[in-house]
Amino acid sequence: MAEIGHNGGPSMERGVGFRKVAWGKARAALMPTLPLEVVRLRVKRAERLGLPYKTYATIRAVSGRDIVGFLFSDNGLDMGRGGEVPAHVVDRLRGLEGSAARLGAIHWPRDPAAIAAMAGLDAAIRAPDLMTPWRVMRDDLRGLARNAAVPPDGLVVVAAHALEREWCGAADLAGIIPREVFFGR
Repeated sequence: MAEIGHNGGPSMERGVGFRKVAWGKARAALMPTLPLEVVRLRVKRAERLGLPYKTYATIRAVSGRDIVGFLFSDNGLDMGRGGEVPAHVVDRLRGLEGSAARLGAIHWPRDPAAIAAMAGLDAAIRAPDLMTPWRVMRDDLRGLARNAAVPPDGLVVVAAHALEREWCGAADLAGIIPREVFFGR
């Protein structure tokens, strides 16, 4: 842990250099052994989810598992003040049917059940607000995943704002994709 006056430079702890070299070699050794057929299957999975392969592969590598669901807020669904879900968003969500869970965390005063029905989400809850403690945020989001039979570490947040990005860390979710990348806008 850094103490007062620490400049954030390299660690002076014994063995840091060795661990860095060992980690680099282990990581390099992993990639060439990935069979071509596995790569092809993963490319097809990324296409089925509508994600760039690099985004899909990064989340899969970091989380250690496949993406099995997406978590959207009303902001992530690109809902304006009028409260309507744009047609391109509904079409994109319909395209996920059967390949990934579509979950929602909807901010007050909007009704989660109404938004879920309008957007074609599988389930939705009230989104954590600015004052929600991390423990409650974690329990609520993991509860949503559990009720939808989705492992939290396979759930990706489609975020529009920094507040939604915190959901990933609080609930130990798989990762974050910006709304613009997911919906292509």
